[in-house]
Amino acid sequence: MWVVYAVGSALFAALTSILAKVGIENVNSNLATAVRTVVVLILAWGIVFFTGANTGIKNITQRSLLFLVLSGITTGLSWLFYYKAIQIGPVSKVAPIDKFSVVITIFLAFAFLHEKIDMKTILGGVLITAGTFVLIL
Repeated sequence: MWVVYAVGSALFAALTSILAKVGIENVNSNLATAVRTVVVLILAWGIVFFTGANTGIKNITQRSLLFLVLSGITTGLSWLFYYKAIQIGPVSKVAPIDKFSVVITIFLAFAFLHEKIDMKTILGGVLITAGTFVLIL
């Protein structure tokens, strides 16, 4: 089932890039990111309350809250950088560089989360890296 969500994530991420490029025309990229963030905030909390997930708030530990806040900060910074990049550059070049985060994530998961890495993962990372360079050059 996780694959369905992953494919959905990729599809919506692709649409996000195209819609954002059109939407930020003549709009400050930071302001555009703020508008997007408000929409995400409303959507996410709407889903939380609609599904009844809000009852789990009391179960969030301080450690989880800390890492969720840090993740939120890095997400916000990622969005700010991404919006500025697509505002001044071509989406077809920015998106592959942004998706290079897959390779960085694999490395960080190995280094910090001690996830196992095998030859298939290494080969995939090398191919993604090569593909990124082919697309941006």
